[in-house]
Amino acid sequence: MINTTPKLILASQSPRRLELLKQITDQFEVVPSSVEEKLDYGLRPEENARMLARAKAESVAKNYPDCWVIGADTLVTLHQEILGKPVDVPDAERMLRRLSGKEHRVVSGICVVSPGKTLDTVVMSKVRFKSLTDEEISGYIQTGEPMDKAGAYAIQGQGSFMIREFSGSHSNIVGLPIEELKIILEKTGYGPIPEV
Repeated sequence: MINTTPKLILASQSPRRLELLKQITDQFEVVPSSVEEKLDYGLRPEENARMLARAKAESVAKNYPDCWVIGADTLVTLHQEILGKPVDVPDAERMLRRLSGKEHRVVSGICVVSPGKTLDTVVMSKVRFKSLTDEEISGYIQTGEPMDKAGAYAIQGQGSFMIREFSGSHSNIVGLPIEELKIILEKTGYGPIPEV
């Protein structure tokens, strides 16, 4: 039997996005985007996430014109301020102290560039942290986990102890909203896609 499903490419080197995409399909290739994740502070967080996701997908798609290319970008925001990946340990401490006891938003832009169509969307989830002690913050940072994560935490990892509650898409908080991605893939003609 000939496989007629078009080739799917994930324009990301994130191991979290790779694992999430495997919940939809294992038939894809990883081609990391070379786009610099540079924010435009004149834009709202949602616009930044959408812009970066599109830039990542388009940068890879130009070399793979017959493929479906997925780009994604996830931002953590507190009162409209974007909390990116910490640059060092003091930055991670500062972020976690600011998030302690508060609700924040996780915003992901996803974009699919296909041969005939480009579609994108933005997904937002809310996360509330419990109040953290200095010892909890220090101990978590010592694990090394927060250093490559937006907002300096991973809900799916050791950082889960900090979460009091969340609403919205769990996969969005991890880094790739798979429910919405599946809808976009179907709208661009990719398929068939199994139920998630």
